[in-house]
Amino acid sequence: MDRSTLIGLVLIFGIIAGSFYLMKPSEQELKQEQQLQDSLKRVKEGLAPVADSLKANVPNQVDSAALMSKPFGAARLGQEQVITLENEKIIAKVSSKGGQVKSVQLKNETNFDGQPLMILNENYNKFGFVFKANGENVNTSELNFAAQGSNVSVTGESAESVSFRLNYSDTQYLEYTYSIKGDDYTLGLDVNAVGIQNLMDVKTRSIALNWESTLLQKELNGKSEREKSTVFFKETAGGVDHLSESSDDSEKIAEKVSWIAFKQHFFSAVLSSNQPLNNAELAVSSDSDPHIVKHYKATADLEFSAQKDNQYSFNYFFGPNKYKVLKAQGDDFQQIINMGWGPMGWINKFITVPIFDFLDGFALSYGIIILILTIVLKGVLFPLTYKSYKSMAKMRVLKPQLDEIKEKVGEDNPMLLQQEQMKLYKQAGVNPLGGCLPLVLQMPFTLAFFFFFPNLFELRGESFLWIHDLSTYDAPISFAPLPLIGINHISLMCVLMTLTTLLTTWYNNATSGAANNQMKYLGYIMPLIFFFVLNNFPAGLNYYYFLAAVFTFLTQVIIRQFVDDEKILAKIESNKKNPKVQKKSSFQQKMEDMMRQQQAAQQKKK
Repeated sequence: MDRSTLIGLVLIFGIIAGSFYLMKPSEQELKQEQQLQDSLKRVKEGLAPVADSLKANVPNQVDSAALMSKPFGAARLGQEQVITLENEKIIAKVSSKGGQVKSVQLKNETNFDGQPLMILNENYNKFGFVFKANGENVNTSELNFAAQGSNVSVTGESAESVSFRLNYSDTQYLEYTYSIKGDDYTLGLDVNAVGIQNLMDVKTRSIALNWESTLLQKELNGKSEREKSTVFFKETAGGVDHLSESSDDSEKIAEKVSWIAFKQHFFSAVLSSNQPLNNAELAVSSDSDPHIVKHYKATADLEFSAQKDNQYSFNYFFGPNKYKVLKAQGDDFQQIINMGWGPMGWINKFITVPIFDFLDGFALSYGIIILILTIVLKGVLFPLTYKSYKSMAKMRVLKPQLDEIKEKVGEDNPMLLQQEQMKLYKQAGVNPLGGCLPLVLQMPFTLAFFFFFPNLFELRGESFLWIHDLSTYDAPISFAPLPLIGINHISLMCVLMTLTTLLTTWYNNATSGAANNQMKYLGYIMPLIFFFVLNNFPAGLNYYYFLAAVFTFLTQVIIRQFVDDEKILAKIESNKKNPKVQKKSSFQQKMEDMMRQQQAAQQKKK
């Protein structure tokens, strides 16, 4: 045996011995395993497991007498009772524990994995009033109400209600009355505080309201869902605002608030109040658990009279973030949906949404609706597209003359080069920015759809071609996340969009005679960058961009057949021979003024 083999064997045995030592179970693990085996043995013998038998022998540590001595003492004991309120839209379960909504299921909708869609999940929601009674802190969400009613189910125009009462005495109580209508996403809540003021300090002017919830994942793209989830609110005398969507955030609202919304990507739970909510404090935070979207919390003060009974009226909305549904609720609920800022928002609200709703009325596939919407948009923008292409054609036929000027003047004197080029533009009657301005005017429409499609509820769960859900990415190819970039799938629609954009770029460079410079290659790099950005975006958005790229390419090919470079050159030469016919554009005037100023500044330096 040679030396190398001996060393190798020693190392192997050393690794094996070290592994046995490092992987040896700890004393705690040995005890846990022994307890498990003992429990299994007891089960086989027909006895209760050790843990259960120990639990059964633990004495009740609750001091009933101590609890009964506190305000609402009887309500601190008792068993939970759950009552279901159901209509054509939602199934709401209300618990006697706190008299609060325990869970809400939205009918006819499911999570991405096919499970029932719960807007509020059991044990993840808390609602109640916080105040002092006889010097003791009281949180109604922790007390047991007495249910007065049974399960209700309504349809059509019918309505039903169920009450829960928190008794201090026969003449002093807090009563919640929940009401539900047939075809509605809302749940009414009327609060009647009778005699409670006699338990509180005579100086009390407000009562605190607390609402907390943890909303769980409903969409395939959990990351995108978190980025579109936060707390929204509306100031009574102002507009709608929200906390940060991208990070944990909290804010104390100085103005009075009329409603608060715990918003997820496609669904929201909204609490509106007929009485202003004062001193509202809102907070939203993320969680390391991937199944949790975010934690939400809202506290506010309601005016309280210490001289009489108090009544409050609230309304819950549990439903989809569908523009026309939210708008029908009134009070600017539709502003929960991000339609874009400035011109993009106006385009979506006043042009895109009406056209989309009109087409949606024909019960067409949403893939077909997006196709028609793209054709309509391209048709409206065609005059700008044609003007842009014609201007680029003029620049294309002038290129040989611009190259001559550059060769004659040289690049050592950029000021003189600019002057000579502007002189040629003036003589030819060409605006060098004529091809860019129409494209700039089209940009708000292109960007508007960047906000419209990712927030379009109608696309949720809708299939088209190979795409199972237009509201999220299509992933025919999936794999383990790649290092650094983190991509774990390939969106086929995004690939088609990228390839079509690259084809259009190649065609533009080929027909415009673009120089072999950095800008030429930038046109190929940008689509590749956008591929990595848009790969996680909804297939509906990438489908639109794919269609837009296809129609752009076809439009340019068709226009190219009708634009005669020789005729354009002949007209330019005619303009050069008759310069009086041409008017100086504002752009040319500004460029000439700027160059004169630069020349004067250079002469002063000399």
